[in-house]
Amino acid sequence: MKTVLVTGGTGTLGTLVVERLRRAGHQVRGLSRHPDSQDPSSCSVDLRRGTGLAEAVQGADTVVHCATTPTGGDIESATHLLRALRRAGVKHLVYVSIVGVDRIPLGYYRDKHTVEQALEASGLGWSVLRATQFHDLVLTLCAGAARLPLMPVPQVDVQPVDAGEVAARLARLAEGDPVGRAPDMGGPRVESFRDLAGAYLSWAGLERRVLPVRLPGATFAAYRAGYHLTPQREVGTVTFQEFLDRHTTD
Repeated sequence: MKTVLVTGGTGTLGTLVVERLRRAGHQVRGLSRHPDSQDPSSCSVDLRRGTGLAEAVQGADTVVHCATTPTGGDIESATHLLRALRRAGVKHLVYVSIVGVDRIPLGYYRDKHTVEQALEASGLGWSVLRATQFHDLVLTLCAGAARLPLMPVPQVDVQPVDAGEVAARLARLAEGDPVGRAPDMGGPRVESFRDLAGAYLSWAGLERRVLPVRLPGATFAAYRAGYHLTPQREVGTVTFQEFLDRHTTD
């Protein structure tokens, strides 16, 4: 049995990681700026400021770093976290990243790649798992686009993966020794965003005309090139349609 901390412990992915590790018998504490009031082991930590970190990491064997902010702040958070882990003598940091962070010139991806590089240079034991986009993200993007009478979707393929399956992989990494860069993890299918939008509209009972949009710039050129995909690592099993079908009963 290990003592494991999960940053972003109340988020979409972090909640699932906490649940899986607890079911496996480990002592788990979730770290979040807004801790779960129903969970007495949940810790209030502000990673961007480092507030509460020194106390939270004491006695931990492993930390699973799920906290992330697409609008900025991941590098500052990682800096505080790495410093605290070195001081506390934590042996293993597991980090979830994104397929293509080293090839797609998106600011958020560049930050994630910088954090990966910082882990490699940290002197800590580390494991990094890159995953493709979650079904939850595709659902959010489709729901936002469907607010318009003409539903715009980017002309790119995606390979969405189930957050629960990623959580299971992260939990297994946390239970073991550091492995460095773990094999990438992708969903079971590479599909066009247009097809996924069609599945969403059918599930939501909406009638919209779907408008494929070819967006300019280096970032979307990288997406069109498929740098965010890992078809050789289609290890997820839950399709986007299955996610939607399950979502109706959640």
